[in-house]
Amino acid sequence: MCNTLQSMGQLSPNSLMSALDHSSRDFVLIFFLDGVGLGPLDAQVNPFVTARTPAISELLGREDWYVTGNGPISSERATLVPTDANLSVPGRPQSATGQATILSGRNVPLLIGEHYGPKPNGAVSKVIGEGTIFDDVAEAGGKAALLTPYPPRYFEGIESGRRLYSAVPLAVTNAGWPLFTQDDLLNGRAVSPDFTNKGWRDFLGFPEIEVISPHEAGERIATAAREYDLSFFEHWPSDRSGHRGSLFDAVKHLETIDEVVGGLLAGWPEDRGLLIITSDHGNIEEKNHRQHTRNPVPTIIVGRDHARQAEQIVDLSDIAGVVRTFLNLDEKGVE
Repeated sequence: MCNTLQSMGQLSPNSLMSALDHSSRDFVLIFFLDGVGLGPLDAQVNPFVTARTPAISELLGREDWYVTGNGPISSERATLVPTDANLSVPGRPQSATGQATILSGRNVPLLIGEHYGPKPNGAVSKVIGEGTIFDDVAEAGGKAALLTPYPPRYFEGIESGRRLYSAVPLAVTNAGWPLFTQDDLLNGRAVSPDFTNKGWRDFLGFPEIEVISPHEAGERIATAAREYDLSFFEHWPSDRSGHRGSLFDAVKHLETIDEVVGGLLAGWPEDRGLLIITSDHGNIEEKNHRQHTRNPVPTIIVGRDHARQAEQIVDLSDIAGVVRTFLNLDEKGVE
């Protein structure tokens, strides 16, 4: 585990500047959508075809941005690059290995010999423990956070051993960063994975937490991201929507995501903030079955030199390198 409580005398000049001036430093937000791939132009299969996604369509200048085979799409504000989630390993990509690859910059399925998930096994945990972009930020004296909060019963499950960390909170806690709680959600420092907080009120028993709109959720994520050198927002219900529910439900889910993206983009400081929207594997884009897909996932880069940043991405293992380059972090641990 990295020591996150480094003294000012231990910081490099770049890190010292970052620590002292959070109003002008560069920062990265990874807006992670679990189980979202590029799919066919078939309204009977792909909910993107009938979903209204004006924010993303306007951002990219294409209404059919969600179709596999289109190749990179670049506009004035953003670049979308189809990203390989298969990583030269047969079978259907899984969450643990895909997320660990994004965070570490290493081809985790190839390293362990299989796609694995949803939660990390010993082999995946070992790779995460050897270093991720969260560790890199800690070692550079910066600030990082997972912006999605967890309820008390989650921590109780972890402490009792009844629950295992998924890849992202495992990487965060390994690097020494605390996971956010209901207090962070209540005080606006965190945003619920369901965006609106409705799940916290209706199912988790927190009536004091206000329900917000998807657009406001996006605005809050953008505001919170400014406080960190690296932040990560994890939206897992998109994968659940791929596994369960109807095509109609999936359409509505995608429209909600687009509203959040609209709020996120409304005040995004593109001169110093790099926004990376990506996923670990496909799923929701093919509702004629309930399994993950081998489709490429959309990685959308918004921010300074977005086209040049996107040129570095071919598969999921390339995303960490973009983060490290943008934040001037060491490349240690990257293979």
